[in-house]
Amino acid sequence: MRKNAVWCIPCTFFLIACALNLIGCILGTNLSEVVKPALLPLLSATTLAYLLGRDAPDIRPVGLLVAAQLFGCAGDVLLIPDGFPFFAGGIAAFLVGHIFYMSLLGGQSWKGLTVWQWAISVFAMAAIVLGLVKAIGIEGALFWPMTVYGFVLMLLIFSALAGVLRMPRGSRATWWILLAGALLFTFSDACIAMGMFGVMTFALRHFVVMFTYLAAQTLLAVGGVRLILGR
Repeated sequence: MRKNAVWCIPCTFFLIACALNLIGCILGTNLSEVVKPALLPLLSATTLAYLLGRDAPDIRPVGLLVAAQLFGCAGDVLLIPDGFPFFAGGIAAFLVGHIFYMSLLGGQSWKGLTVWQWAISVFAMAAIVLGLVKAIGIEGALFWPMTVYGFVLMLLIFSALAGVLRMPRGSRATWWILLAGALLFTFSDACIAMGMFGVMTFALRHFVVMFTYLAAQTLLAVGGVRLILGR
């Protein structure tokens, strides 16, 4: 097998694991939880195999992308058991993962932004996040942690959107992919929050959460790889 096709092996297992996870969500069985810990490691293996087959020019962005995925794996595992400590640990792991994603994207898309552009953007993002947190009904001890988490997610969206608006036309497809991934991640987390606080529940909510989450992680991986390879 050619070196640059080795990534197809972990990718195949990743797609199988995704399918099993989503089937478990539909059937309401613990199959989804059994395969969940394998999802992001398989995506990371696919990412690394693909990049190593194409001689990525710089190891630092590769490290940022893989670190974001592995912290996502930690979040997946910690959110499986019930209990506040596991929930808090899972959210913290995802928060760190978002920071790694944001570092990868923002390292390129933030360049040249003025202080006023930053100030206006931060004010707008903070207002949006506070409004959403209030609308969902998050109160008490969770208010500020969830607000900080939401703000970091909004920064991730901002990083991708800045790339769409500011990067050369030839690379905008990559930034659109990253923006779609960031938006789907936010939608997935919003569905979780609205279900937890009783704002919105619907049939197959867990399926929708996992489908959009897996789509988000896949799009961020594809966009991240394209960004690293300069496409």
